[in-house]
Amino acid sequence: MQKAIIAKKVGMTQIFAEDGVLIPVTVLQAGPCTVTQVKTVDNDGYSAVQVGFGERKEKHTNKPMKGHFDKAGVAFKKHIKEFRLDNAEEFEVGHEIKADVFESGDKVDVSGVSKGKGFQGSIKRHNQARGPMGHGSKSHRVSGSMGAASFPGRVFKGKKLPGHMGSEKVTIQNLEIVKVDAENNLLLVKGAVPGPKKAIVTVVNSVKA
Repeated sequence: MQKAIIAKKVGMTQIFAEDGVLIPVTVLQAGPCTVTQVKTVDNDGYSAVQVGFGERKEKHTNKPMKGHFDKAGVAFKKHIKEFRLDNAEEFEVGHEIKADVFESGDKVDVSGVSKGKGFQGSIKRHNQARGPMGHGSKSHRVSGSMGAASFPGRVFKGKKLPGHMGSEKVTIQNLEIVKVDAENNLLLVKGAVPGPKKAIVTVVNSVKA
């Protein structure tokens, strides 16, 4: 059975396993999520489940989304995500998905937007080495050679240069769920997940487990 949920990153902490081993974990506020739409092959061309997470005031919701939520008969949601699941037809509009859909020991993939680092040089952005630091050197932290003179006479596409670093979608695969707190809708995931605190992430079954 495929499982998926939207979660908010609370932060990192550490817990002790039964054998006394210290485990670093990320705490995720997973759900409750509400199914806002079920897409079918006959109607939409593919099978998927659309879920909403987080409450939003009516004055902050535009008219198209108001109509969408009113049709589903659910409260206004702040975040909407769509998951392509093999068992999508098993869900119903208005059904709630909570943290207890997962169990301890499950392997999951967590996707989110990484922390933005702003404009960075090639040394920090791409882990390149610096040039000689002697007084005669004129290339301490520059990008290096841009290519030959007459041929190719241009910079190749994809060359690693300074630019905007971070703030891009990142997926961490095969993370283990250490503990599930069903009462408070919390997931404790071993290791780190993308994004800062309060970032919105998606948690799905691992594709490589």
